[in-house]
Amino acid sequence: MLYYLFKWLDEMDVPGAGLFQYISFRSGLTIVFSLLIAMIFGNKFIKYLQRKQVGESVRDLGLEGQLEKAGTPTMGGIIIIVCILVPVILFTRINSVYVILLIVSTIWMGAVGFLDDYIKVFKKDKEGLQGKFKIVGQVGLGLIVGLTLFYNQHVVVRNYDVDSDNIEQVVGIDGITRYEDVKSMGTTVPFIKDNEFSYEAVADFVGLKDFTVVLYVLISILVVTAVSNGANITDGIDGLSAGTSAIIGFTLMVFAYVSGNSIFADYLNIMYIPNSEEIVVFGAAFVGACVGFLWFNSYPAKIFMGDTGSLCIGGIIAVMALSLRKELLIPVICGIFLVEVASVLLQVSYFKYSKKKYGEGIRIFKMAPLHHHYQKLGMHESKIVTRFWIVGIMLAIVSLATLKLR
Repeated sequence: MLYYLFKWLDEMDVPGAGLFQYISFRSGLTIVFSLLIAMIFGNKFIKYLQRKQVGESVRDLGLEGQLEKAGTPTMGGIIIIVCILVPVILFTRINSVYVILLIVSTIWMGAVGFLDDYIKVFKKDKEGLQGKFKIVGQVGLGLIVGLTLFYNQHVVVRNYDVDSDNIEQVVGIDGITRYEDVKSMGTTVPFIKDNEFSYEAVADFVGLKDFTVVLYVLISILVVTAVSNGANITDGIDGLSAGTSAIIGFTLMVFAYVSGNSIFADYLNIMYIPNSEEIVVFGAAFVGACVGFLWFNSYPAKIFMGDTGSLCIGGIIAVMALSLRKELLIPVICGIFLVEVASVLLQVSYFKYSKKKYGEGIRIFKMAPLHHHYQKLGMHESKIVTRFWIVGIMLAIVSLATLKLR
């Protein structure tokens, strides 16, 4: 909204209005505005939930300090959603296909998580929304995202020095550069010199031209499902999921900035994705929302995000990665989520296997997910969270290093 207002003011030669055309300026405003909303809205919302007795029911798992958290307000993901959507509507170019897709993802996964929390809190059903309905929601979003990115005419990449009838020219310091914005389902393979990989090539290899859309949609569904579940499982101790997600969001902001800037993309020799610069502003709102929520969610937490928040932030991260052609980098960027999910799968699988083979189930970890394993070892949860954040920062650095290390 404000973007278009200041664009009009700039056309009217109003001094200072042109600042709104800069991604860096709008991103900075977005982070500040998102944090302010969290600070102002957060306390009031927590008090409202306390009055309504919307508290977390806690199962006794034998963890230190766990029972003390019973009754702590939950559904705090609503704070995150508000802190994302309001600045995004104000400061982004709202007609961008990437912004629209991310807004839809925020509301979609937030609604799925809200239903789960609502059933747990108000219906007093500890199981919440049945797993099959969660999967339907995640698959539905993956389908929407995959088909939109595949078919939308504004989702393109730029090819330079092309020989085509449908070209445009730009005059640079080295003369005239010819380029064409083309539909391409290429993606980025980390640590590889010629790091562009095309899903169309896989379809051609198997001899099925129409297989490309099926393959890409399946990848989208897998990414959305995996990352949203990863964020959900990671949300087990105070501040872990919110802090980790803020680190991931900032990393994707950097990727969006260089991928949406022709100068940086040319310098780094990476894929230039026109119009993706608006993802930087959305990412700024996302980071601001996570950090703002962390103000209340850090140990000892005054509020939990619930599935409303965890499924939502996981879905946003997944869609940002897909939009920026960085889905193959997710195991590194979202390494914390991956390890948390892997610990649960390993624990359950090996327990069932050992029980069937030896007649007694054997646990690999003292408890899964992994953060509970360290709690069982006697480590305080604030120390666990801090160390997980440090690992997350290291993974972010490794991820950003892929821009040059090939």
